[in-house]
Amino acid sequence: MKATVNEDCIGCGLCESTCPEVFVIGDDGVAEVTVEEVPEEAEDGTQEAADNCPVSAIEVE
Repeated sequence: MKATVNEDCIGCGLCESTCPEVFVIGDDGVAEVTVEEVPEEAEDGTQEAADNCPVSAIEVE
């Protein structure tokens, strides 16, 4: 599984609080993915973060 954050991110921090193993708020104030491949144990949290993103900025494939 791979995750990306698109330009719609508003930097609310919900993804980081939901799945800190994969997401952080960067110096520019928007979310970043910290791993190239989402670890299996973080897949549910990553999907939850994507599902709950208020601006649908997280894409999971």
